[in-house]
Amino acid sequence: MAEHIIGTLADFPPGSHRVVTVGRAEIGIFNIEGEFYALPNICPHQFGPVCEGHVTGTLLSDRDHEWRHYWGLHGRVVSCPWHGIEFDITTGCALVNPKLKMRQYRIEVVDGSVCLTLGASVGSDPA
Repeated sequence: MAEHIIGTLADFPPGSHRVVTVGRAEIGIFNIEGEFYALPNICPHQFGPVCEGHVTGTLLSDRDHEWRHYWGLHGRVVSCPWHGIEFDITTGCALVNPKLKMRQYRIEVVDGSVCLTLGASVGSDPA
């Protein structure tokens, strides 16, 4: 596992996202309300540059809203520019099919620097 400093906290203000290159990997970095998320810039559908897509919300419908459509997940959904498949940035799951999931990399802020750990997925043991 290799840790990389990819910028400062000021480089990634809340609500922003951008793609960084670390070695040969392109990684999308997202700051959602002060929480950082890192996803590979490769759509699992047909390998499009998913992290270069628009970040927005999506229409939802559920029992709590009497099955009426409402706008939700605002600022948490990235849409692949090739085919429009939407992914929840916070989980890496496609909205249309949660089994279609993107890897999530470990990312944290240390002393004002944004650090990305390649080789470590979210939820994996760092040791």
